[in-house]
Amino acid sequence: MPGLDETNNESYRYLRSVGNDWQFNVEDLHPKMLSRLYKRFDTFDLDSDEKMEMDEILYWPDRMRQLVNATDEQVEKMREAVRVFFFNKGVDPVHGLKREDWVEANRVFAEAERERERRGEPSMIALLSNAYYDVLDDDGDGTVDVDELKTMMKAFDVPQEAAYTFFEKADVDKSGKLERPELVHLFRKFWMEPYDPQWDGVYAFKY
Repeated sequence: MPGLDETNNESYRYLRSVGNDWQFNVEDLHPKMLSRLYKRFDTFDLDSDEKMEMDEILYWPDRMRQLVNATDEQVEKMREAVRVFFFNKGVDPVHGLKREDWVEANRVFAEAERERERRGEPSMIALLSNAYYDVLDDDGDGTVDVDELKTMMKAFDVPQEAAYTFFEKADVDKSGKLERPELVHLFRKFWMEPYDPQWDGVYAFKY
C-alpha cells in the first residue's frame, strides 16, 4: 500500500526541498506515543470513518468561538492557523488524511518542525499555539491562567482536570501564569518529541 512521500504530503515536500532525506520508521516510535497519537486522531475523526477531514478540524476553532469572548478577526486568524497547521500535518483539503497514515504524518511534521528550527524559520506549532493564545487570553493581560486554560480543554473535549496537570507542567518559571513560549514548549514536548514518561500526566493521563 503506497505511503506518504513528497508527492502527497506537505512536510515531506518541505524536507526534500531543503535536502533533508529523513524517512519514517514506525519501529522508532515508542508504543505509548503510538497510542497517544491514535487516541488524538479518534478525537478529531468526528464521524468515525477513519479519515480526518479539514471540515472536522475546523470544528474546533468554531467550538472555541462558542466558549470565549473572541472577535471575528481572532476566530478567523485561529481558523487560518488551524488550516495551515493541519495541511502541513498531512490533512489534504480535498482528500483528508487516513488513520493509517496519521502517525507517519505526525512524525514527518515533527521532523519538518525541527528542520525549520535549525534553519531559523517560523514554527507551525508556534503559529497555531499563538492563534489560540490570543483567543484564550480573555482578560488581555498577555498571559493565560488556569481558568482560561480550562476553556481550551473544554473546547478540545479534554477533561477539565487536565487544565491543572497541563498548567503545572507548562508553568516552567512557576509564575502562576503561562507565557506564549511556555505553551509552545509544552505542545512541542508532548506531541512532537520522542516519548518521555515525564510528560505522561500533562492531560491528566487521558493521552
